[in-house]
Amino acid sequence: MSDLRKIIIDDKEVEVDPALTLIQACEQAGIEIPRFCYHERLSIAGNCRMCLVEVVGGPPKPAASCAMQVKDLRPGPEGQPPVVKTKSPMVKKAREGVMEFLLINHPLECPICDQGGECDLQDQAMAYGVDFSRYREPKRASDNMDLGPLVGTAMTRCISCTRCVRFITEVAGMPELGQTGRGEDSEITSYLGQTLDSELQGNIVDLCPVGALTSKPYAFTARPWELTKTETIDVMDALGSNIRVDTKGREVMRILPRNHDGVNEEWLSDKSRYAWDGLRRQRLDTPYIRENGKLRAASWPEALGAAAAAMSGKKVAGLIGDLAPVEAAFALKELIEGQGGSVECRVDGADLPVGNRSGYAGTAAIEDIDTAEAIMLVGANPRAEAPVLNARIRKAWAKGAKVGVVGEAVDLTYDYFHLGTGRDGLRALRDGDPTDALGRNSLVIVGMGALLSDGALADAMAFAEKTESKLLVLHTAASRVGAMDVGAVTEGGVSAALDGADVVYNLGADEIEIAAGATVIYQGSHGDRGAHRADIVLPSAAWTEENGLFVNTEGRPQLALRASFPPGQAKESWAILRALSAELGATLPYDSLAQLRARMVEAAPHLKEIDQVPQNEWVPVQNTNTADGDFHAVVKDHYLTNPILRAAPLMGELQAGARERKAGKLAAE
Repeated sequence: MSDLRKIIIDDKEVEVDPALTLIQACEQAGIEIPRFCYHERLSIAGNCRMCLVEVVGGPPKPAASCAMQVKDLRPGPEGQPPVVKTKSPMVKKAREGVMEFLLINHPLECPICDQGGECDLQDQAMAYGVDFSRYREPKRASDNMDLGPLVGTAMTRCISCTRCVRFITEVAGMPELGQTGRGEDSEITSYLGQTLDSELQGNIVDLCPVGALTSKPYAFTARPWELTKTETIDVMDALGSNIRVDTKGREVMRILPRNHDGVNEEWLSDKSRYAWDGLRRQRLDTPYIRENGKLRAASWPEALGAAAAAMSGKKVAGLIGDLAPVEAAFALKELIEGQGGSVECRVDGADLPVGNRSGYAGTAAIEDIDTAEAIMLVGANPRAEAPVLNARIRKAWAKGAKVGVVGEAVDLTYDYFHLGTGRDGLRALRDGDPTDALGRNSLVIVGMGALLSDGALADAMAFAEKTESKLLVLHTAASRVGAMDVGAVTEGGVSAALDGADVVYNLGADEIEIAAGATVIYQGSHGDRGAHRADIVLPSAAWTEENGLFVNTEGRPQLALRASFPPGQAKESWAILRALSAELGATLPYDSLAQLRARMVEAAPHLKEIDQVPQNEWVPVQNTNTADGDFHAVVKDHYLTNPILRAAPLMGELQAGARERKAGKLAAE
């Protein structure tokens, strides 16, 4: 590229984009620059001064590399490339001075600080600081804030980098934190002393470079070097956020986000971050059989024998829940269809087209949000259904994208055009002049609120076709796209699958009421609604306890890896189905997960393309329904959407707080 600019950094000549800041140019050259306030996904504050460098020929003082662009550098007297030094005596002295100032008031409590072992201040004090202090004055102290049940505060440790303020304002779109005062009196505080209301607030713990903001539920439970770290995938919503699960022994201690620019960038929603609280409680750890109206503990041979006896010669229906890996959905489909039954994953009754991937996975990637000129939300509330995706839409809106909404008018943390509440508004868009649409390079996001209305998908696809827009289907269930991919569906939907069924094999579907009469075999990890209705309970592993494949809402297959082991006698989901098939005398043709995956990939070849978003051929859906009706929110309780979350006391506390805020305060009479 001809518009690159040559600069010399520490005697090394590099060509960089002139719009880059010096700190970014140094990173491209492989040179590390210390920083506290700078973060590549937040606006530039330039207030910690740790990233100082020397610009040769500039003013006789160090410059903040995070706030100076390459194009601002002057060439040498004879047109030579500008020279930047990061290791000169001036820079060394400046960094030592900044570190000395930062440590004047910082408390000496590393042994009891939760950030110990992964603290930027510790690391940079060792690398760039000096081994003594010239200050003997008393240290200042600050009062701690109460930010709610998730984020703990120790504000005496705060170094005023303002990362938390910038994140909560710019990314989360909830300006609830700010800085008041000047000099020694400056402090970070919450608006009117209130607790945080954002669904993304846990990210400020990751962003804090010191121990001022810590994770309240994780506090004082483990040190980072004691933990086993496993890179896996989140299943609390359908976004498929990349996460790291940290375990101590058999217990999950915390969940942290991993960077993935195509999915979740480096953010994670609170319910995904703190879901580990529910992995320890309400667990199914032994098989049960219902006798005389009560469940009693049983052995595996007894429970599998009872399940096989119940299924033999009967009409069987299989239901696939929201947290099932693709392998389990595929094994259940093969098992039930082998018995002449039918399987259904659309347990909420969503109008998703069978075999048409452009209709149930769409044609857009999540990354397309970043470059969209206009985004149309149809029957979707991304703030409740996928908060990290909502932050991405907010980022596009902040860059100038227009957002339109057809559905309930809710607070999405950004401005939008409200274009109707249901089918009539969507039809008006479909039949209107496409030149009146918000923009040409557009994206249509269809949510479950619309997909529960027959025919709405066809109208949304017609509008997308008319405006030359891409389509993204926003699912609420992590397992849905993968189960659709392997064909775990019945023509006619869930009612057709259950019609006349004598036995229902329920694979973790806790969001559906099964009518009395049928024998229910429940396979799942938690004692939730499905287990209460069951006649036979087969305990399985949770998603952190087995290897599995999940396909996210854009159609990207991703691998979830086992971080710990299931409790008691619980077993892996696919292994239970394989054992049951042997009891039924119709043994499934695989003895390992690898063999199962090989057979599954034969049926759906794109599933072997891990972390790739397949290009789906555009196939419009025909509209047969002309009825009117509003689109209603499908996520009523954001923090209680699945059995793992419902088992977590922390999530109950968060949901109670959300309900309280929604109800508003009553004036005293």
